[in-house]
Amino acid sequence: MTDANAMNDHPSADPKPLDDETLQLANDLFDYARAGDAERLAAYVDAGVPVDLRDASGNTLLMLASYWGHLEATKALIERGADVDLLNDRGQSPLAGAVFKGTRDIALALIAAGADPDAGTPSARAAAQMFGQADLFA
Repeated sequence: MTDANAMNDHPSADPKPLDDETLQLANDLFDYARAGDAERLAAYVDAGVPVDLRDASGNTLLMLASYWGHLEATKALIERGADVDLLNDRGQSPLAGAVFKGTRDIALALIAAGADPDAGTPSARAAAQMFGQADLFA
């Protein structure tokens, strides 16, 4: 399970730990993203959950949805303003994750939303070249 106490959109010198209920909700949200539950993700974001919520590894909801191959969840988060170029703690972008996993439809959705193919390490462009998908960025 993800340690949601480690996440914080605006880190401060002494962040307050999350209460058990909030921690469980955050973990549930990351699970919804991994499972592609677009309806629940959209409802929570519409109710005020930050669309760019990050887990302890810096993965956003968008990174998790796109990496695990969930087009509808990816689109729902993009439509709600998710930053398509936020890198996780390993310097990976959602677009590079989609290219790595071979989910062309998700890669195209991220590109259409303005994702930078050169963001991160390795970049999505480099991953596309490695995996024979350079035509994504032609």
